[in-house]
Amino acid sequence: MMDWLADTFSAVQQWLFETLLQPAAFALGLGGRLEDAYDATGWLLVGVLQIAVLLVLIGPLQRWRPVEPVTDRAAIRTDILYTLIHRLGLFRVALFLGVAPLFDDLFGWLRMQGLTTFQIDALWPGVTDHAVVSFAIYLVVFDFVDYWIHRGQHQFNWWWSLHSLHHSQRQMTMWSDNRNHLLDDLIRDSLIVVVAQLIGVAPGQFIAIVAFTQLSESLQHANLRLWFGRIGERLWISPRFHRMHHAIGIGHESAGRDTLGGRNFGVLLPWWDMLFRTADFELRYEPTGVRDQVEQGRDYGRGFWAQQWLGLKRLLGRA
Repeated sequence: MMDWLADTFSAVQQWLFETLLQPAAFALGLGGRLEDAYDATGWLLVGVLQIAVLLVLIGPLQRWRPVEPVTDRAAIRTDILYTLIHRLGLFRVALFLGVAPLFDDLFGWLRMQGLTTFQIDALWPGVTDHAVVSFAIYLVVFDFVDYWIHRGQHQFNWWWSLHSLHHSQRQMTMWSDNRNHLLDDLIRDSLIVVVAQLIGVAPGQFIAIVAFTQLSESLQHANLRLWFGRIGERLWISPRFHRMHHAIGIGHESAGRDTLGGRNFGVLLPWWDMLFRTADFELRYEPTGVRDQVEQGRDYGRGFWAQQWLGLKRLLGRA
């Protein structure tokens, strides 16, 4: 079954590449970047499949058991724009054109110095022959890295000035996962790419891990009154668990009102929150947002460009 899915995906990716991306690359004078264009085709295809899952599965769940009525449609439309930019590969194309060459040069130089890639799944004999087991190993490793990146976004004032945009959505839905400042995404994705290169995950496997993670995050952000039970909550992150992370004054604060921190930083697995004592399993559904947004009326912007501009101003201490 897994082989059939992989073969079908590869066939469709090849067709899209030859039909759309390859002619466009030559027309733009980017014939030397065909490998990146082929990768971009994979991201585009994955994004289309993800959006289909959002519309067909997660959307009906939101309408079935919403936490709250949706009243701010304009804010949701902005989140949809963020989702299209990220899931259809536009942001990753920009990474391929602007940042990927720098990483290629860096890791090419490191290999010339004799520093080879460290493949984690190769530590267990025979694991590389079992795609599902290898996938699970890398998934856990990336989730551990994501937990600490997320902690950093809430720990350092300069990083929080960017990441706070993600928390400023007062009406969380399945579209809210990608509501991020582009510079925040650039920093986070660059760190993930470095880890991927260092631990030797295959490109196709990396795409699958990212796609699987993003779909789970879309469910977590959904306007959905759902938890996974006492045991399930400790195995996989639910919409209830993650909504607590977005709760006003809980998800982004520690002991004091002005102290950065928070609860429930896990991306897929609550294990790291349990291990490092940042988990909150209380069964309640709190209003979402940032305290200064609610109590002081701080402006986080209404549209895409306003949000991006205000994020830069916050980073420079001017907003």
